Amino acid sequence: MSRPYVVLSVATSVDGYIDDASDRRLVLSGAADLDRVDAERASVDAILVGATTIRRDDPRLLVRSPERVARRVAAGRAPQPVKVTISGGGDLDPGARFFTTGDTTRIVYVPSGVAVPDALRAVATVVSTGSPLDPARVLADLHGRGVERLMIEGGTTVHTLFLTAGLVDEIQLAVAPFFVGDPAAPRVVGPGVFPHDARRRMRLAGVTQLDDVVLLRYLLDGAVRGSAQRPSDPAGHREGRR
Repeated sequence: MSRPYVVLSVATSVDGYIDDASDRRLVLSGAADLDRVDAERASVDAILVGATTIRRDDPRLLVRSPERVARRVAAGRAPQPVKVTISGGGDLDPGARFFTTGDTTRIVYVPSGVAVPDALRAVATVVSTGSPLDPARVLADLHGRGVERLMIEGGTTVHTLFLTAGLVDEIQLAVAPFFVGDPAAPRVVGPGVFPHDARRRMRLAGVTQLDDVVLLRYLLDGAVRGSAQRPSDPAGHREGRR
């Protein structure tokens, strides 16, 4: 089954947390890494986050640099990547910035049989993908819509879902130089059986220092690849927590 090349982009504390348990956003990385993420966004066809990320962080999921947007348009591409989310119950606020900002398509994937409010259908394309929701079908549907490169930006449940299914090709892991240490805070992944364990290690493809943040780039050799990878913009979780 053909699918996009999948990049999972996440910022974490040294002890593996992507947030703390407070109501305020935890800033995990600085200006240099934020600019790198913006360049990565400019290189992809779609960005996917989970419904919890939309509810808690209200992300825009947009390419912010006007120059990068202009380069996308000059290359015959849409100004902004397609926005994608997956929701177990379809209970999303159509007034969230995911739906109201940016000139782009928005897609909500839900399990089969879920009743989705008309207000949500008015602002997004709603697609049923099995019960329980099948991440492979999500990727196949996106590929059928022309998505060749997909960026996943959180949160824990989404990371775990795609990684345990062996559907991630690359991890871009930005590590902030501090600890969180709160057992109530979300981590990069939850419990699961991961194809890449101690017996089948990921391949380290690069290490970059960005101010006081270290970016680790891993390739998950053996993942089933779909379309060819599009190179990232050479200028180059949840939104805002970087």
